[in-house]
Amino acid sequence: LIQRAHGSTDCLRTPGGLLIGALPHAPFTTAHTRLRPGDTLLLYTDGLTEARTGPDRELYGEDALRAFITAQPPAGPQALITALKGLLASFDNGLDDDTALLALGVPAMPTAPGDEPRERTGGQHP
Repeated sequence: LIQRAHGSTDCLRTPGGLLIGALPHAPFTTAHTRLRPGDTLLLYTDGLTEARTGPDRELYGEDALRAFITAQPPAGPQALITALKGLLASFDNGLDDDTALLALGVPAMPTAPGDEPRERTGGQHP
């Protein structure tokens, strides 16, 4: 999932994911996206989305995760991981599988009041 600097959340689809290391010649899916200043890419394992929640122990799911991330202010990878750790703690005994999280961010470009952020292109620096 990608938490965009302006507050939306995009899904980077990678169908057919496999357990890493389970097969000697496992096929992998390639996905491409562009991360802009202030964006955060979240990588996670299915232990998060397959957590059991509520009295009926329903799966937490992809839609709930996306809604949770969209509700978080885009404050960078550390803030997103902190929020997700709080979410995982709220599942209590609903975590049946291991869960791994990795968030990578592109630093937001500093702006003066009234200036719009500029995107860096071609490796050139302002």
